Amino acid sequence: MEVEFTARQVKIPKALRELAQEGMERIGRLLGRTATGSIVCSAQRHVQIVELTVQARMQKFAATGKGDSLDAALRQAIAHAENQARRYRDRKIVSKRLTKEEKLLSQPPIARPKARAPEPDLEAANGNGRPAAKTRTAIPVHSFPATATVVEPHLVRSSEAIAMRPMTIEEAVKDAEFQDRDLLIFRTAAGDMYVLHRRRDGQMELVELP
Repeated sequence: MEVEFTARQVKIPKALRELAQEGMERIGRLLGRTATGSIVCSAQRHVQIVELTVQARMQKFAATGKGDSLDAALRQAIAHAENQARRYRDRKIVSKRLTKEEKLLSQPPIARPKARAPEPDLEAANGNGRPAAKTRTAIPVHSFPATATVVEPHLVRSSEAIAMRPMTIEEAVKDAEFQDRDLLIFRTAAGDMYVLHRRRDGQMELVELP
């Protein structure tokens, strides 16, 4: 793979170039011979930075490595770019590979010749030379009801929702909370009838009966 090196405020030793060339060759074997790369080495204070770019035929990869030395930053960038190239190659392999069922679905259906009608049996013909009439076969016909079946709701009778003794509204709320009931019918000492029930939002609603 052709690799272009760029140094910014740092020096790239020969050993680092050889290490970079080996890593880029591994990436090139994953992406193809037409891939090219560029490596930019720079420094910010005490941090060494290596920016790696690989241009494949249909995809471009970029990776950055940081470390205390250019060697560590380069290894980090190459590992990152190599992982990207391997994932890209695996996706291409999966997209090109089809299962047997997918191949059968992708092929056009085979046109089969239509079956010819059977020739009339001359032995079963009548005396006038015409074929005998075919026997009729009874076919069962299923009929569906015109009206849909109505399912009655399941009802449970209960008398525990009615308070037997008079109570105030505050006592009714406390009693419903104590018994963990969502519905309570009670009357006050004055004879007024109320319905206390819990709504879907969790709040208690009070309804006065006329």
